Amino acid sequence: MSGADSDREWVATVRQRLIALGQTSAGERVLIALSALALSVLVGTVIVFVAGLVATCRDPVLTLGGTTLCYDPFYVFDRLFLGALGDPFAGGWSPLNPQFALTLRETTVLIFTGLSVALAFRAGIFNIGTQGQLIVGGLLSALTVLWAAPLVSGGLGALLLVPLGIAAGAVGGGAYGAIPGALKAYAEANEVITTIMLNFVAVLVARYLVTGPFNDPNSQANQTPPLPEIGQFPSVVFDPRTDFSIFALLLALAFVGGLYYLLTQTAFGYDLRTAGIQPAAAEYGGVDAARTIVASLTLSGAIGGVGGAVYVMMILGKFQTGVPSYGFDGITVSILAGNNPLGVVFAGALFGVLKSGSTVVAFATNVPPQLVGVLRGLIILFVAMPEFFRLVGRRLAAREDDAGPAPVGGGADD
Repeated sequence: MSGADSDREWVATVRQRLIALGQTSAGERVLIALSALALSVLVGTVIVFVAGLVATCRDPVLTLGGTTLCYDPFYVFDRLFLGALGDPFAGGWSPLNPQFALTLRETTVLIFTGLSVALAFRAGIFNIGTQGQLIVGGLLSALTVLWAAPLVSGGLGALLLVPLGIAAGAVGGGAYGAIPGALKAYAEANEVITTIMLNFVAVLVARYLVTGPFNDPNSQANQTPPLPEIGQFPSVVFDPRTDFSIFALLLALAFVGGLYYLLTQTAFGYDLRTAGIQPAAAEYGGVDAARTIVASLTLSGAIGGVGGAVYVMMILGKFQTGVPSYGFDGITVSILAGNNPLGVVFAGALFGVLKSGSTVVAFATNVPPQLVGVLRGLIILFVAMPEFFRLVGRRLAAREDDAGPAPVGGGADD
């Protein structure tokens, strides 16, 4: 067998294995994800152990002869996972503890950004601009609430301002998402390039606005004036100092259910999924490709914009430059969830745990933050990669079946 034949056989083997991975069942995917998580913890344990051997410290956790171990890998992972939940196995544990509230707070915003990216993915569009759409939505939400607050007061203000801020965030994010959608649909501009560029535009425009015309004159920070209390999500169950509202989480779950229904039970959702899996077959079946692209990115941006509104009205209480990278994290959340709205809840929860647990590791151990970042990245990489390759396998399978009818129900992503 010649070298060229051997290469072709190797490529064909890889292709068939990817296609087989793309056809795994939901139960098999859960097992793969759990196995990947366990493997990432095992590899991370080795890394922490080796780092602890080569590091120097005043109070080593273990001294054996002339060798010292500075970091306890088991304690690090204990803090990373159980610390994020507020030590559920300790006595007197309450689900209302501040650390668990922080985990739920991060999870809530990540659900919105994960849904935003997942919706675009299902339409076959790679929306990297969720970060920019989140910024625009958050800024417009803050400005709208500040404008409307003097017009209403008391109980009426509490009932109107939060929904108004959410609607403003959706409009801002949706309009900003429609720009790359229109450019792709009518000018054939690559959405990856345009959404990346629009992220920078959003950051710079927001910085100009909050350092200029909408700056808080009583603060040295680049921020808007603080929102009135009636213009923020109320803290009903958790301590207000945790900056988490159960209403925001319920809103996120409502979006999960709504998007799942949209994708699986409506004609628009069917068109969107078909366009994402088999574009040629979708157009042959009468789907308006340009309208689907614009609508998908508009809706995707609107969900990202609502995430920005929640970030502003629940966490900050104002808009401030330096928005965390929730939009970029949403890409990994979506891949890990297999672009399934229901899976976004669990993927967002995992990311919320990792983000919250990292803070616990930082103050409970002497492990450097760079090493904590490596552990987080390792877990995300190990858990997300199988889903990424599964999506690649589904694409390859769809290309092989491109001449045939689109699969009813959108395939295994449902």
